[in-house]
Amino acid sequence: MAEEAKKGLVMVYTGDGKGKTTAAVGQALRALGHGYRVYMIHFMKGRDYGEFLAAEKLAQLTIDRAGRDLFVKRGDPDPVDVELARDGFARARKAIDSGEYDLVVLDEINVAVDYGLIPLADLLELVEQKPAAVDLILTGRAASPELVRRADLVSEVLMIKHHYNEGVESRKGIEY
Repeated sequence: MAEEAKKGLVMVYTGDGKGKTTAAVGQALRALGHGYRVYMIHFMKGRDYGEFLAAEKLAQLTIDRAGRDLFVKRGDPDPVDVELARDGFARARKAIDSGEYDLVVLDEINVAVDYGLIPLADLLELVEQKPAAVDLILTGRAASPELVRRADLVSEVLMIKHHYNEGVESRKGIEY
């Protein structure tokens, strides 16, 4: 990345529509193209999503996960899901503070907070204490109003129509 001084941005992709993770991956690819070092961690996702498979081919993109391929019960998560999310959050914090990455993506972190896996106060503290030059992307439905206020950019992905409502099952390469 260029040596110019920059303010690291906090970018939030939220809303009930499809495409939040895709937007974050696109931003990560754009950053990689300009020499950024990028770390991405997926919360509440345990399967081999296409972005994991692509990351194996892009040595510059470090990608991690902190979840199982099971649905989490909102408000009453299984203790193993809480443990996985909090361990992932600790890894994300370490990546942010390490000086090794210019852009860090916490995919589905808003959902992990909304479902009670990560305390909102911990996420807000992470945002406030991140190194000044690190750009941060936080994705997932239900971004808290406080996070939205603190972010530099917030994009809401609105669902107008979705093929699930027509009975179309999730597809490799489209949903994962």
